[in-house]
Amino acid sequence: MKRFVVGAAALVAAGWTASAEAADMSYGQRAPYTVNQPLNAYSWAGPYLGANLGYEWGSVSNNPAKPAGFVGGVQAGYNFQNGPWVFGVEGDIQAAGADDTFAPWKFSNPWFGTLRGRAGYAFSNILFYGTAGLAFGELRAQTFGWTESHTTAGWTIGAGAEVGFAPNWSAKLEYLYIDLSSSQFAITGVSNGYSASVVRAGVNYHF
Repeated sequence: MKRFVVGAAALVAAGWTASAEAADMSYGQRAPYTVNQPLNAYSWAGPYLGANLGYEWGSVSNNPAKPAGFVGGVQAGYNFQNGPWVFGVEGDIQAAGADDTFAPWKFSNPWFGTLRGRAGYAFSNILFYGTAGLAFGELRAQTFGWTESHTTAGWTIGAGAEVGFAPNWSAKLEYLYIDLSSSQFAITGVSNGYSASVVRAGVNYHF
């Protein structure tokens, strides 16, 4: 009887030891946790800041002048992302060298800016988008030593593509059409407005 009790105790002890080792194997030595990366792994969400350089060509209403020249500036924005769909807002301010002279009048667009919404579709690190919103800027007229400037608001629409090429960095190529409302110019005697096309390339840093 004594041998039976000792044997049973040893069997129970062995069972507890085996259970403890199994528990250690199940919970204490689990395999590293991994996540299968989704197809659209690149994230466009969040704020960004960048710079751009491009070319502008346009026309002045009620005048044959066609200002053209290089532009450069900075932009900032914020993106929201839902799956492959990307929505956001962006603002920019540009210095422009666009000007042209016809007869005694010289017209120029020294600067402009935009505040736009953006909506697009992302293929991982490649984003195609459309954009539209508010445009504002200056149209300047000069003749015989006299200068007159008007700052007006209008609208803009365009499209672009952006590529994430490094952690936190992306590059974009964008087209915008800008239409600024007309103002009455005393030195021309008529109402003059300005519309232009802009093609620009830029880089963004995503925070």
